[in-house]
Amino acid sequence: MANLFKSFLAQQMEQYLEYRESLGYSTKAVDSLKRLDRYMVTKDVTTFKALTPLFFLKMRIDLAIDQNTINRVTYALRGFFQYLVRIEFCQYNPLAGIPRSKENNIIPFIFSDQETEHLLKAAWRQIRREKQAFFLKDIGCCLALQLLARCGLRISEPLRLKVGDFRADERTIYIRKTKFRKDRLIPIPVDMAKHLSDYLPLRNTLLPADNKNPYLLVSGPARGLHNQQVRNYFHQAIREIGLTQAKQVIGNTNISGTTPHSLRHSFAVNTLRRIKERGDSPQNALPVLAVYMGHKKYTYTIYYLKLIDADQHRNLVDFMTSYPSKL
Repeated sequence: MANLFKSFLAQQMEQYLEYRESLGYSTKAVDSLKRLDRYMVTKDVTTFKALTPLFFLKMRIDLAIDQNTINRVTYALRGFFQYLVRIEFCQYNPLAGIPRSKENNIIPFIFSDQETEHLLKAAWRQIRREKQAFFLKDIGCCLALQLLARCGLRISEPLRLKVGDFRADERTIYIRKTKFRKDRLIPIPVDMAKHLSDYLPLRNTLLPADNKNPYLLVSGPARGLHNQQVRNYFHQAIREIGLTQAKQVIGNTNISGTTPHSLRHSFAVNTLRRIKERGDSPQNALPVLAVYMGHKKYTYTIYYLKLIDADQHRNLVDFMTSYPSKL
């Protein structure tokens, strides 16, 4: 953590991150602290007296980031200054009275079932079978994307799976303490279970006999897959099928680009859509879907009800992109 920060609060920021880590929290606060650190250095702020509510309101404008990110940064920094008050470094929290900004609407990119199939087939075609050094990693990337698409996992979840977390006889995977520090055991589709069952003996054959790599999906003898490896593999497949879409901001609406997380959104939306098409109630399925996807709040899953008509949303995005001046 040394030399991560440059401002007069560098030591306190490092101590705060160590404190959060000791409590088992994620490191997401680092990005927000870095933004503040760089901004204070740029503005030559050297005393706490300069950190007034007005300073932070001006910082929110100068950062020129979307409202959703501004709220996340404000929330993280409020926690940091509350920590400083608690350790008696300062007497008040300058962000205590700053309200949330009105958040932008978000339209996520939703793959249709057919587009998902095209993407996964393109991913399998990319496997470099002639190069053993890449073969195992490429298969791992394919399986990670398949788990996102078939089971609605977050990208970090397949990368953290250990060998024993896949239970072939039950066709389940055990997902340990992820985004909200929650564990869950979920059933997986038959084809997903077959792919993982076929992969395991191949993994064990290609790794050294005395290998102790605990991860299910590996990129080499001593390493699991890295987040960026899967992202690169995803974008290569997306380019092949011609579905690349960059993130856009039109007015107060964020139109998401194609990312691996789009597969998680698509899994939820298409699951609810299929339930609706067979004449059942998507509303009744929400509690089960919420548990399956590891949502902390039921309201997160309800959001997907608004996106069931994926074709209509795609048409809306196309319209907004083509005619932004009319909005």
